[in-house]
Amino acid sequence: MSQNNELKVIKPFGPSIARVKIPNDLIDSLNKYIENIILDKKKSEDLDNGNTLAGHVTQEFKLEENFLSSSGFLKFLASSVSSWIKISENKEIKEFKMIKSWVVRQFQNEYNPVHWHGGHISGVGYLKVPSSLGNNPQKNKKYNKNGKIELLHGSKQFLSGSSLSITPEVGYFYFFPHYLMHAVYPFYGTDEERRSVSFNAFIDEKIFNVYSN
Repeated sequence: MSQNNELKVIKPFGPSIARVKIPNDLIDSLNKYIENIILDKKKSEDLDNGNTLAGHVTQEFKLEENFLSSSGFLKFLASSVSSWIKISENKEIKEFKMIKSWVVRQFQNEYNPVHWHGGHISGVGYLKVPSSLGNNPQKNKKYNKNGKIELLHGSKQFLSGSSLSITPEVGYFYFFPHYLMHAVYPFYGTDEERRSVSFNAFIDEKIFNVYSN
């Protein structure tokens, strides 16, 4: 077989995702805000969002709209999504409309089953991660999924995977289309918190709706 020096690997199938580093000052602002909500029992109850979400976790609550704007979190999300769509589709979005954003506080033995989101665009970022997510209960198993998020799409085929496991790291935010199924596995052996923040949003309908052209 002759050598082909022009060989390129492309990704023509399946949705793209994006990973972005959250600015340190924004991580601090989010964690400080969340700690204040945790200490305020009434506000925690008012903002509780657990009954609308799939998670089997300690606490899930919405972020207030005024905080989303004043903290710069809304701007961070909109800017990141804009860059992702530009790189992926070579299109400029003009609309980024937040539906809601919420915090998930997960502790050992808790999990989030397979689910998907509403809107057009979703994502998750990590604000606290335990120093250890625990050992695999079955030591003969090759992969340790403890505390990881698993993104799922389609079925496994030759040259086409169907899942992506991501180990949470403080400061990293992942963006994906709303329909991308995902799940979070439980972790063990620690009292530390796994804290994440997620969102759902709409973008330009003409860009999202690929059947409109």
